[in-house]
Amino acid sequence: MTDTRVPSRVFARAKQDAESAATAISTPQTEHPSYRLAFQDLDFLLREDLRPVRFQLELLKPELIFDEAKIASTFVFYGSARIPEREKAQAMLDLATDDKGRRRAESLVAKSKYYDVARELARLTSRLPRDEKGMRHFVVCSGGGPSIMEAANRGAHDVGAESVGLNIVLPHEQAPNPYVTPALAMQFHYFALRKMHFLLRARALAAFPGGFGTFDELFELLTLIQTGKIKPLPVLLFGREFWNKVVNFPALVEEGVISERDLEIFTFVETAEEAWEVVRRFYEERAKAEPSPPA
Repeated sequence: MTDTRVPSRVFARAKQDAESAATAISTPQTEHPSYRLAFQDLDFLLREDLRPVRFQLELLKPELIFDEAKIASTFVFYGSARIPEREKAQAMLDLATDDKGRRRAESLVAKSKYYDVARELARLTSRLPRDEKGMRHFVVCSGGGPSIMEAANRGAHDVGAESVGLNIVLPHEQAPNPYVTPALAMQFHYFALRKMHFLLRARALAAFPGGFGTFDELFELLTLIQTGKIKPLPVLLFGREFWNKVVNFPALVEEGVISERDLEIFTFVETAEEAWEVVRRFYEERAKAEPSPPA
């Protein structure tokens, strides 16, 4: 035998079989749902019994996308979907027709500064070069929605960098903000899997003023660090006045339900530069504390 080349595979690829199945002769048997290839049968995949499989798929697909995009780590941005940039917030105030609406609009105008802060922080982290293996670090990752999330993706877009948007299917119509990199725009059915992907590659996290969703995501991270399920990472809370107003952290210590050390898990910051300095110092100190790998 002179030709010793061995074929890389002997079975047809799934895509080939799917194409062949699409050209099947029409008969009562081939037209019945039972004859569909399992991976092409949506009715089958959406059955209640297949929830564990859908969990696996929703875990795996983003993992493959991140790996193929050479994203080694992310800088995650949490924050309200209701805090717009200043011009839009001011327009809401101008349109307010009663005292209650005016007070809320004034509050949003005051917090609209965080749109600019999130945008600037995203610019700072997005300028980092790839490492020696071509991997990207501290890639901006948001929930893909409007307001603070939009600001994060927009900041990356400002400097020509790609950014991630992890969207979620909701009953009301929504779409990713226009600054998310299309190839890194992902949609989730399960909140749990979405939150997992926020944190799997997170190496720093910025939490801006927000509501239930922001609280849910932030406090899960605080719990994971508190309980030692994940290693500490920079957790930046923007707006000391806001956070101390809506969460009485010292009272939790006084009530004995958390320890004083738990308040060291996060850092209050106000500006993008201050936040970036906290991240830089955190990893410089960690590098000094960790032993060098053997030569």
